[in-house]
Amino acid sequence: MSVEAPLGYKIQTVETLPHYLISKLPPALNLGGAPETWEVKEVGDGNLNLVFIVSGSMKTIVVKQAVPYVRAAGESWPLPLTRAFFEFNGLVEERRYAGDTVPEAYFYDEQMALFAMEYITPHVILRKELIAGKKFPKLAKHIGEFLAQTLFNTSDLGLESAQKKELVQRFCVNTDLCRITEDLIFTEPFFDAPRNNWTSPQLDDAIKALWSDQEVIQVAMKYKLKFMSEAQALLHGDLHSGSIMVTEDETKVIDPEFGFYGPMAFDIGNYIGNLFFAFYAQPGHRASAGEVEDYQSWLLEQIVETWGVFEQTFRTLWTNKQKGEAYPRSIYQDGINGDAFLKAAQDDFFRTLFIDTLVNAGLEMHRRIIGFAGVADFKEIEDADLRASLETRALKLARQLMVAPESFSGFADVNAYAKQC
Repeated sequence: MSVEAPLGYKIQTVETLPHYLISKLPPALNLGGAPETWEVKEVGDGNLNLVFIVSGSMKTIVVKQAVPYVRAAGESWPLPLTRAFFEFNGLVEERRYAGDTVPEAYFYDEQMALFAMEYITPHVILRKELIAGKKFPKLAKHIGEFLAQTLFNTSDLGLESAQKKELVQRFCVNTDLCRITEDLIFTEPFFDAPRNNWTSPQLDDAIKALWSDQEVIQVAMKYKLKFMSEAQALLHGDLHSGSIMVTEDETKVIDPEFGFYGPMAFDIGNYIGNLFFAFYAQPGHRASAGEVEDYQSWLLEQIVETWGVFEQTFRTLWTNKQKGEAYPRSIYQDGINGDAFLKAAQDDFFRTLFIDTLVNAGLEMHRRIIGFAGVADFKEIEDADLRASLETRALKLARQLMVAPESFSGFADVNAYAKQC
């Protein structure tokens, strides 16, 4: 099966891109100099798209173009070009609420399945920095606020019903990328799927045991249905440490091509699951036990602080909201039942969200260790026996998060269990 490209679609190269851009760039976006003098580099190292850095004498931009297949797999895995539309619009909507935590998007060309966006420098991909053992004092605050602002303001808590439904309509047709998520996270890790890829033979017995673990599989299927049917908020859809760029002072969230309307806990759980990857992988990257312990402690603090910032910011947005059909202000803030009535509603909401977040973190951890798309945190550990032993610890936590999330009262409890593993 092949993907039909729009008439006039052409895969860009470092040679053709400047001449294409000169007729497409908005007048205010002046790179400086003639197109033939621009420096163009193709730097895409992800699974899906071409990514170019284009530098003139005055300004540098990033240009991303979708190709009609999964780049990591080649033409044997076709994929519609419309994902560029969802990434562009995802950036626009996230930036509306999360501000400079999201790069600016400049223009979108449907025919070329291409868009241009802000060049982010000197930021580095967070996953690389976690592997290197670097700490970022503002990371938890920035990600907690990003999650709260984007999830609250695109939900029925913060939007009028008509606005929310318009956004759902715009993003609900991102079906092909949602199908990738449905397959790779919720389905394939739990049976002998051809695309699965784990540390073998060290993990063979553990993986086969998982495929007959009915308790885990039932939870995975329950949450697959929630993912497919709960249009709760506009999600990033692929929020992990490879979709975040950092400096000491700034954090940028990128790559929302999987954006869609789904359950809030999916984004939160994915991010937290990836922090647990970094936690368990540390013995494969640090030189001493003291360095491992120090950095693992920082990572666990990140998890607690991120959730704390998220919850506090979300509660404040909810308490001060002026619109939103869910939990209407006329009954709660302006009603006769008092502040405790609203707090009780919020407490119930966050308890459910916490439990769902743990399950989604467990799902993300299973799929990255077993499934098609692994993570560099583990893959860069050359000693396969060591890698497998660390992955085994992560899988132990992942299972507990899925089958017994109610046993944890907060992330301090989760972190204590994670250390026991």
